[in-house]
Amino acid sequence: MTPLVGIVRPGPYYDFSYEHIIESVDDSLAALGTDYIYILLLHRPDALVEPEDVANAFDELEAAGKVRAFGVSNHAPGQIELLKRDVKQPLVADQLQLSIPHADLVAQGLAMNMAAVDQAISRDVGTLDYCRLNDITVQAWSPFQSGFFTGHFVGSPDFPELNAVIDRLAAKYDVPPIAIAVAWITRHPANMQVVIGTTSLERVAGAAQGSNIPLTRPEWYELFRAAGNTIL
Repeated sequence: MTPLVGIVRPGPYYDFSYEHIIESVDDSLAALGTDYIYILLLHRPDALVEPEDVANAFDELEAAGKVRAFGVSNHAPGQIELLKRDVKQPLVADQLQLSIPHADLVAQGLAMNMAAVDQAISRDVGTLDYCRLNDITVQAWSPFQSGFFTGHFVGSPDFPELNAVIDRLAAKYDVPPIAIAVAWITRHPANMQVVIGTTSLERVAGAAQGSNIPLTRPEWYELFRAAGNTIL
């Protein structure tokens, strides 16, 4: 169980206050019918965050046995460091959007210092490397989305070159195409976890096969290039 706290609707707006974190956890426990949450994530940064408020909430939740571990979602290195100024618990995960065509998290580093290449623009300020250096697990959400909720790329006519590669590799490894989309993420040495966001048992089973596919380095980069990413 990985509940997210912070988004308030209607609005929407973000709230990392002590009161909101405690109330959100209690509501989640009641809704789930359980005594504890394995990991709690702060969902997207709150511009008005007071790190000491977060620390007090985390201390109380941990002491009461309501939350076993803590993390964040869509946080940059500096935002995590700000929280760590007061939060004593390890922040064990950062949930970030990642897919083959939505790969800025990985792609920017491959175009480092190339002024004429849009891919060189740092939108994630080294978040992936920071997470690896600090033993923070990246949880990849929307692994089948082509952009920010712009639709799935697997099987989409908008991505003919990418799907041609995916279909060929799916046939080679005898798995459904979504397994290849997952395999591209899990092949990365950061040992990422994939958040597939589906209630379809068929899709869950198909996606799960991806973690067992040993994509070769040429195959990984071929998928990356076929999605429109640049290799110089």
